[in-house]
Amino acid sequence: MNVIKTDIEGVVIIEPRIFTDARGYFFESFSERDFCKEVREIKFVQDNESKSSYGVMRGLHFQRPPFTQSKLVRVIKGAVLDVAVDIRKGSPTYGKHVAVELTEDNHRQFFVPRGFAHGFAVLSDEAIFQYKCDNFYAPEADGGISILDESLGIDWHIPMDKAILSEKDTKHSLLKDFDSPFDINVPLY
Repeated sequence: MNVIKTDIEGVVIIEPRIFTDARGYFFESFSERDFCKEVREIKFVQDNESKSSYGVMRGLHFQRPPFTQSKLVRVIKGAVLDVAVDIRKGSPTYGKHVAVELTEDNHRQFFVPRGFAHGFAVLSDEAIFQYKCDNFYAPEADGGISILDESLGIDWHIPMDKAILSEKDTKHSLLKDFDSPFDINVPLY
């Protein structure tokens, strides 16, 4: 696998080694041994999958301590713009984001560490999105910042009149009004 560092430490893009022939393709979508060697030590405990149509925007979500989660995300059908926003108080990249297009054709994966808000927008007619988490989901720990916060400077590649959001996602606060439960000095894994 090829690990691509981003402008925010700890947030990485992973490109698998793909083997193709007349029958199709094959690749390892995850190897704990390789991930721990190339990215960082981790133990994933839960896999999730969602299906969404064009214009669906999900996020920007996180789990509050002590239920924080790192995520390894990928698309198996369609295309999404996937985004991680640094929400660690005291971080030199607080409020900054990394965005990457994940598609069924590029097979890229995106690692979002604890201390980041995560979201995506569906760019194709339909998308099937999978992700691994290193902690179990706890509904009482749900948190979020507004996916529509213009101060974040995220170009979602979706016209806002075509955006489809859950009611919950329209109620998250803007970053300027947000009191982050994460601190740059507290280890998050």
